[in-house]
Amino acid sequence: MTIHREKRLSYIVLVAPALIIYLAVVAFPTIFSIGLSLTNYNGGLIFGNPDIQFVGLKSYIWMFTEPAGNFYTSLGNNLLIVAVSVFGQIPLGFILAYILSRKLVKRGNSLFQTMIYLPNVISPIIIGVLFNAIIYGRNSVLMEVRKLFNPNAVFTLNTAPMVPVLIVILWMYTGFYMIIFLANLQRIDPAIIEAARIDGAREPQILWHISLPALSGVIITTAILAISGSLKTFDLIYAMTGGGPAGQTRVLSLYMYESAFRGAPNYPLANAISTVMVLISVVLIVITQRLGKTFGSKED
Repeated sequence: MTIHREKRLSYIVLVAPALIIYLAVVAFPTIFSIGLSLTNYNGGLIFGNPDIQFVGLKSYIWMFTEPAGNFYTSLGNNLLIVAVSVFGQIPLGFILAYILSRKLVKRGNSLFQTMIYLPNVISPIIIGVLFNAIIYGRNSVLMEVRKLFNPNAVFTLNTAPMVPVLIVILWMYTGFYMIIFLANLQRIDPAIIEAARIDGAREPQILWHISLPALSGVIITTAILAISGSLKTFDLIYAMTGGGPAGQTRVLSLYMYESAFRGAPNYPLANAISTVMVLISVVLIVITQRLGKTFGSKED
């Protein structure tokens, strides 16, 4: 019994600090945010405030039915970012990692790897401001180039304004997934690949039958990272477009920020948006995990 008590005590001592931090930093704010979204809170003291009333799903109903459709525009933009992240960054990152791991680039391998990963070490705010000056500003490089061909050109970017944002996001984070895949590709035993080559396997066959099955679990993990990161995108778009023009590049996190801190604050609506963001993230991640289990993981 003494040994069991000591083990139980050691588990409690080791787990308790992390559990307390999790409850204080993650669990409590999440539950509190959900509760706040069901009230009419509009600022000031929260506890002991007699003006705060329970209004149920009023903020959620307004969010889904408002005439401007800001929620659906923001959600659509977030889903575009998710698509570019999952079907753009991950495959491209894997291809680049495979090229590096198989040493298909004969010279400048380290330089190639560094240049692809470089955007990850630059602040998204700096990148956003830079590309704002290049693409979106009234005196941007894009506008000056247009004036060379048409001196009377007027600043407009109403056609597919999300496209430049998506390109920048693709450029920024592909290197992150490249590093993840590169590290895991280097775990594959070179003897297996060499044996396949001796048996006459070509590069596409090595890729399809050895490399991809070995990284099936890593692919699911990167997909989860891409989904969760895409839904909370804020800093880059805030610095690059501010949600403009006319809210066409607004995302859910920016919509939440505007609801809480711009104009007349609507804290219940902001908390309702954050709650829906979490639910969407959970649903997409569960779907990704189910797909991973369906196709099976062959990773050792």
